[in-house]
Amino acid sequence: MDRRPVRRLKPDPAAPPQPAGTWPATVPAVAQILREGLELAPGATVLVGENGSGKSTVLEILAAALGLNSEGGSAAARHRTRTSEPGSLDLVVERSPGAPRWAYFLRDETLHGLYSYLEENRHPHRSETAFHELSHGEAFLSLLGDRARGPGLYVLDEPDAALSFTGTLSLVARLGDLVSQGAQVVVATHSPVLAALPGARLLEVGPWGLRETSWDDLELTASWQQFLTDPRSFLRHLG
Repeated sequence: MDRRPVRRLKPDPAAPPQPAGTWPATVPAVAQILREGLELAPGATVLVGENGSGKSTVLEILAAALGLNSEGGSAAARHRTRTSEPGSLDLVVERSPGAPRWAYFLRDETLHGLYSYLEENRHPHRSETAFHELSHGEAFLSLLGDRARGPGLYVLDEPDAALSFTGTLSLVARLGDLVSQGAQVVVATHSPVLAALPGARLLEVGPWGLRETSWDDLELTASWQQFLTDPRSFLRHLG
């Protein structure tokens, strides 16, 4: 039986088309989803791409379609700074019957606001962590460990920005545990370590839109391997 919390993000055939030439429909990955939808595999899906490729925008659209707070948290989270997200774009979520509906969204760039919201609105039956008293990476891993428990859908936008190498390895282990419990995970990252998450479906984001690939074929992987082998081959061209 298909128990994926989300099977597919798909266009609403009854919705008016997005105006041509306007953001975010001008982002190739978004334009592809507006045409074709986006199938979410069981387990983990990892989006990799350069800055500005659209991977974070794809996650923001998914979070909006799920009804999650666009700046992070669950559907019940009530905090906001400045609205800049694209919304759901009239995309609809196809769910598996009887699958868990719990979902949580974590965005590196808005974690400060989420931490403040959680500290100011403590759950009566939960001992909330004082997130602002921890380092960025410690707070992120603590929040993920508290909110990501068992089946559900977890959407993480560039979590590696908060983490050291060993912290990223800890995150890989945590996400692997979630997947083994039946969770779905969707991650956008610049980290070759996180992109190596065992069993993950890799989508490379760029001018072509979204394309499935392997870790060995990622430009990200090749660049890091070359840099670590010979840093001077990159650094001598700077400045």
